[in-house]
Amino acid sequence: MTDARIPEKPALEGLESKWGGVWETRGTYRFDRDSALRRVEAAAGDRACIYSIDTPPPTASGSLHIGHVFSYTHTDVIARFQRMRGKDVFYPMGWDDNGLPTERRVQNYYGVRCDPTLPYQEGFVPPFEGGEGKSVKAADQVPISRRNFIELCERLTVEDEQQFEALWRTLGLSVDWTQTYRTIGDEALFTSQLAFVRNVERGEAYQALAPTLWDVTFRTAVAQAELEDREQPGHYHRVSFHRPDGGIVEIETSRPELIAACVALVAHPDDERYQPLFGSTVTSPVFGVEVPVVAHHLAQKDKGTGIAMICTFGDVTDVVWWRELNLPNRAIMGFDGRILADAPEAIASEAGLAAYARLAGKTSFSAKQAMVELLRESGDLLADPKAITHPVKFFEKGDRPLEIVSTRQWYISNGARDEALKGRLLEIGREIDWHPDFMRVRYENWVGGLSGDWLVSRQRFFGVPIPVWYPLDADGNPVYDQPIVATQEMLPVDPSSTAAPGFDEAQRGEPNGFIGELDVMDTWATSSLTPQLAGGWERDAELFDLVFPYSLRPQGQDIIRTWLFSTALRAQLEHGASPWANASISGFIVDPDRKKMSKSKGNVVTPAGLLEQHGSDAVRYWAASSRLGTDAAFDPQNPTQVKIGRRLAIKVLNAAKFILGFEGAADAPVSEPLDRSMLAALATVVDQATRALESYDHARALEVSETFFWTFCDDYLELVKERAYGEASPAQASAVAALKTALSVLLRLFAPVVPFAAEEAWSWSNDESVHRATWPTLGELAARGEAGPELLELAGLALTGIRGAKTNAKASQKTPVLGATIAGPAETIRLLESAAVDLRAVGRIAELSFDEAETLEVRDVELEPAQ
Repeated sequence: MTDARIPEKPALEGLESKWGGVWETRGTYRFDRDSALRRVEAAAGDRACIYSIDTPPPTASGSLHIGHVFSYTHTDVIARFQRMRGKDVFYPMGWDDNGLPTERRVQNYYGVRCDPTLPYQEGFVPPFEGGEGKSVKAADQVPISRRNFIELCERLTVEDEQQFEALWRTLGLSVDWTQTYRTIGDEALFTSQLAFVRNVERGEAYQALAPTLWDVTFRTAVAQAELEDREQPGHYHRVSFHRPDGGIVEIETSRPELIAACVALVAHPDDERYQPLFGSTVTSPVFGVEVPVVAHHLAQKDKGTGIAMICTFGDVTDVVWWRELNLPNRAIMGFDGRILADAPEAIASEAGLAAYARLAGKTSFSAKQAMVELLRESGDLLADPKAITHPVKFFEKGDRPLEIVSTRQWYISNGARDEALKGRLLEIGREIDWHPDFMRVRYENWVGGLSGDWLVSRQRFFGVPIPVWYPLDADGNPVYDQPIVATQEMLPVDPSSTAAPGFDEAQRGEPNGFIGELDVMDTWATSSLTPQLAGGWERDAELFDLVFPYSLRPQGQDIIRTWLFSTALRAQLEHGASPWANASISGFIVDPDRKKMSKSKGNVVTPAGLLEQHGSDAVRYWAASSRLGTDAAFDPQNPTQVKIGRRLAIKVLNAAKFILGFEGAADAPVSEPLDRSMLAALATVVDQATRALESYDHARALEVSETFFWTFCDDYLELVKERAYGEASPAQASAVAALKTALSVLLRLFAPVVPFAAEEAWSWSNDESVHRATWPTLGELAARGEAGPELLELAGLALTGIRGAKTNAKASQKTPVLGATIAGPAETIRLLESAAVDLRAVGRIAELSFDEAETLEVRDVELEPAQ
């Protein structure tokens, strides 16, 4: 009798909503802290029973794309596997609310702009709500305090987070939704500020006035990790500097607009052409400023004329030269990307000042054009500009080239200037097990190539406030070298709206009073603390001790230099330890032309429609088919792997329905050689799949499981179904027991990849979830599979031969066979004779004989004549 729980026609449609609700109600994926505590205590503190995941918090602005589905599925497969291995899995989800796009969206949506000097307004109501507000001019936007602005940002991001959570639930992520956090909530503010305060106390965080990479659009400093080089068109300009003896020195520059900021000419110390000039001076064209000629090993003898001008500051090499050669600062570029109104003091002549006035207030582009005209007029432009293409540094989210300006910023030591710290960070890289291992090199290259400490302050609003104030002297000037740092008891705090310790609000901005720090932390300064945020560091000591260090950090390869490195750094500074045991690195999704999918390229695919059309299991199958660290091509017009995944999920349901329809018990003796051979082959699959998942090779685990499954369906099921349908007997019971045992194992093998189909099929014969079932082991199959796997393979080949003979005769597979012979080596024949009953039944063969031959073949097939 068929179980009433088995549907008449199994289908994938609707399984996501059905089982998503059940899992949530049952708490299927909840982290059981009490259980974890008991097990750790029983193991004398050993945390081997816990598997904790430092889950990437997606940016809660805009929409998720197919790359998120790809990489998060990889993590979920491992989480499900470890849960079935009996681990208490800590699998939280965070939302990265910090972000420049959110600021812009809030400004337009609510018609406001942030002014961190303003006090907080209780119960503030924005002038606009419910519309994009694009008709509101920037000048008409209402200024509000940073705290008010952040509250509006939080309100708007909640909608995105709800949409993201709904998509993750549809995808079937086995996240514990009671363990979530936001990177701008009170807990995140507390954690980020406390870590910063302790960095200051230990001397790891400091403030300095220094050249800073600056995005003129966003008006904020940019860290080294946020840079990217983009090929840009430009021109080389050959320009003359004047020697005291009347001669000239020719240089080539792509930035003539910075000649007013020139502080020296530099050539390589081994360059014989310029060795006589070292120690002398030359005069800059147009402005007539005397500058030294110096030597430095970074100068390139084969670039341009071999001698270059050092400006403050044209690029990062200028900064290195300026610092190492102890040169003056004559910066002329403002925070808005325009030439400053006041000329450097070194320009003293009337002609020089008049020339500078023609540049003042212009953008870099316009100033370059004006400077070229000035050089033509003075005769110092020695040739027409030569078109070039060269790499220019951009903020990864910016649209205009970066400038370098002098600003006061906060930094955290990262090993660039501390060899001991750098060595420890490299050691951490070796302590982590990387999957795949070659990704470790990217981390090591980044650590080895650091050129400066981590700039963590940003001139933005929607971020974690730096918890610092500065005293004002009697003239009202900030005393920056005496910062007032918040205490732990004050956190979280916003210095722009809370008075400094020992002061009251009336003293803000007054002589002998204080001012609050207006800068916020770099978003990575918060994201680098995801292990602490999710684990309740300094808020929930019991939880943190259970989950830290984490078992796994999963992430993309493009943020090794930012997220992975910065998290390792913060863990070393705060805990003196690596934050995780393993790092799994997913590859990119590329389009059919092998180009990385990104919003900027306009080739991103959003996953909602794909999930709706093909089903979540099908999409998960596509993701799980790709190994870690390997890029995967995706064609939305022809998602072949997705379609294959859907076919697999449907086959799982149909095979389960078919097998569960047989009368018999799964624990009956398995006596027949063919049945035992099948289970022996399945035992090998379990061993291979388990080893693969233990090595974070989900693609290999899926491959071996799927390959066996199709053999099981196409060959074994066909071979034994007549026996399984037959009258009750030991042979019939053996077939049914083998089928149901194999089904149980296969559903558990597939559960991490196709969780909805696996759960649906499992529920037809079990009361508990397959995702809380025990991962299959060799022990449950070994006693039943002693015959070895060879017989199953040979029987499958023989079945293929019988089918082929009928096909060649253009006959139906149901056509009876009067007689047939299976020939092969003696040992092959011996094995196949034990499966003769099943071969005769499936082939409808009246007389089946066996003969010895060099190779396995089916011959002498005599079909019953058609009626």
